[in-house]
Amino acid sequence: MLGTLGRAVDRHPWVVILLWVAGIVVASAAAFGGLFGQPLFDRLVSGPGVPGQTAEGIALLDQLPQDTGDTVTLLLDRVSITSPELKRAFGQARTELQARDDVLTVKDPLAARSVYEPGSLPFLAGDQRAVAMVVTLKPGLPDEPQAMGQVTDRLQQVAGQVPGSRAYVGGETQIFDEVTEQVETDLRKGEGVALPISLGIMIIVFGGFLAALMPVLGAIAAIAGGMGILLGFSYLLVLDSSVVNVVTVMGLGLCIDYGLLLVSRYREELGRLHAGPSRPRSGERHRHALDATMRSAGRTILFSGITVAISLAGLMVFQAHFLRAIGAAGVSVVAVAVLVALTLVPALLSVTGERMIRRGLIHHVPVLRGVVTALGDVSREHGAFFRLARLVQRFPIIAALIVLSGLVVASLPVLRLELIASGSALLPRQNEQRALFDNLAARFPGLAPPTVQVLADATPAQAKPFAAQLKRLPAVLFVSDPQYRGDAGPIKVTVIDVRMAGSAQSPIARQVVRDIRAVHPGFPTWTVGETSGLIDFLDDLKQRSALAFAIIILTTFVLLFLMTGSVLIPLKALLMNVVSLGASLGVLVWVFQDGNLEGLLKFSSAGGIETFIPPLVLAFGFGLAMDYEVFLLSRVAEYRRKGYPNNTAVALGLQRSGRIITSAALIIVVVFSGFVTGQLLVIKETGVALAVAVAVDATLVRMLLVPATMTLLGEWNWWAPPLLRRLHDRYGVQEGVQGQD
Repeated sequence: MLGTLGRAVDRHPWVVILLWVAGIVVASAAAFGGLFGQPLFDRLVSGPGVPGQTAEGIALLDQLPQDTGDTVTLLLDRVSITSPELKRAFGQARTELQARDDVLTVKDPLAARSVYEPGSLPFLAGDQRAVAMVVTLKPGLPDEPQAMGQVTDRLQQVAGQVPGSRAYVGGETQIFDEVTEQVETDLRKGEGVALPISLGIMIIVFGGFLAALMPVLGAIAAIAGGMGILLGFSYLLVLDSSVVNVVTVMGLGLCIDYGLLLVSRYREELGRLHAGPSRPRSGERHRHALDATMRSAGRTILFSGITVAISLAGLMVFQAHFLRAIGAAGVSVVAVAVLVALTLVPALLSVTGERMIRRGLIHHVPVLRGVVTALGDVSREHGAFFRLARLVQRFPIIAALIVLSGLVVASLPVLRLELIASGSALLPRQNEQRALFDNLAARFPGLAPPTVQVLADATPAQAKPFAAQLKRLPAVLFVSDPQYRGDAGPIKVTVIDVRMAGSAQSPIARQVVRDIRAVHPGFPTWTVGETSGLIDFLDDLKQRSALAFAIIILTTFVLLFLMTGSVLIPLKALLMNVVSLGASLGVLVWVFQDGNLEGLLKFSSAGGIETFIPPLVLAFGFGLAMDYEVFLLSRVAEYRRKGYPNNTAVALGLQRSGRIITSAALIIVVVFSGFVTGQLLVIKETGVALAVAVAVDATLVRMLLVPATMTLLGEWNWWAPPLLRRLHDRYGVQEGVQGQD
């Protein structure tokens, strides 16, 4: 099938290229320019929502008549409450804003006769060095963004009227816009850093610009296609702002992986045909090489894509909107990457032909020529990776114990992993919106939202004994009187605000919410808020993780068995991936939760790891690890089928695939590291976690642990029960092509 596809592409390469160019232009115009309506970034939402009490409570609140619109808050710091300039500036702003048709209320401490009146105290900082003004817009404004922008501009002018003051202006809508905008900025910055460096690495690996350009062009096509797919998904699924970053990174990494593998095998086949005893005519050599490449590397890419897609599909088991969206979009982007590798890259290879193996200018630079010889894609059979394998095979027990011990030690911080949903803490401390919310939480507790809102299907009178019960719960500091908010269908919604010791992310807050849910007052209740949503998310992870892992492990085992015909190799691969991913998560906890490397990576620790990062890293990291496992095992199995003994097949397989794995991993680490330069904490965490996962897997695991364990197992590597052996002989994947190596 793949040989037929390769021949069809070779007959009409320019048709394939033009179709891809047209698709890239349309997808980019739709995703970034709004060709068919809203652009992608305008359709993103915030927060990993999950069905549960929190979602049900928010749905009830959304059904109630909206008495107020969005709010804009001004926090003016470094002021004196007796300052005439402060009173004048606030008085003028208050008068102008109250006169606007789109403003419902304006509240500040200077509107009263005394700032110490009870109604003014929430707007006055405890140290009396900062004051706040809160402007509430009317609900249902047709031009709310414009009104909010004008109110924000007017509030920002106040600081200029009070010498020495510092103003922070914003609100919940503004902070969401800030996060979304920062995602887009970080994406462009990361890609701007990663792509040129990746191209430079591939120029060295391939020894020329032309061959190196192929995977990069494929990656650009995959990113554009992925963005178009995400835009389509935004009409079917709830998409979080971080989805774009993750899918972009995945598309970029896989396309570079697959492009590198395909171009490398093509050059290897061309070199073999040039050196062979029966050399085809010049015009036919590239056709033979492309056909052989599609039937070998093309099949490996297809097999790898299926494996990675299954890993990502495991995320769709969860109920959290974010994880389901990542799973669906990730599978689609993997499909695009495979399609790019099997159509666009072969078309480009067909157009360039034998120019792919011509020596470039880089071969005339002695130092770089040495690097090309060491890492180059067409290397001698007994090169550096063959020698490394033979060295490991001399001391397999020592190598395995050292690597496993290091990975286990690196995994230990996972035991104290703390999952949080940071909110404004995603942004750097110097960001104005982050600074506003940090100041409000620390200095204006009366203006900060309650830790938990409890909704009750009851009248205020019926809910009063329930509120009294909540006051007696441990760690609860304040419980408001029940307030009737309206009817949501047959439900009478009464709201009780609860404040507690510690932050909304703390274990104390989580325990309080669980204690609230354990109270049964005789009528339905719901909890709403940051802590409540976090608990629903964590409960979803606990309930469905086993099913997700079971699906991933079972299908991966079956696929690896079909490729190798072995029972032990798939089991060993799965166990090594668990240890490898544990190490990457351990490094993540050590860096971001513990706050190590804050200065180097330019972030401030939020005291935990974002809720969706671990399942994301496990799914993506597992997929990429299996990607490299397939690359390696496909060549080892190929040599085994040619009759080589186990240890020789392992050494030769590592020699042929090791340079590809190392180069691909280096490029992907660069890609992921490029996103560490962003400002958003979640993007930094994603970049570091996946960069570490790939680096550990491609070096310690693939180069050392796999040869060591396969040497220790010997011929048992290829064992399978007779029944399974017959199944593999009939249905197994026969990778590789015949010919000399």
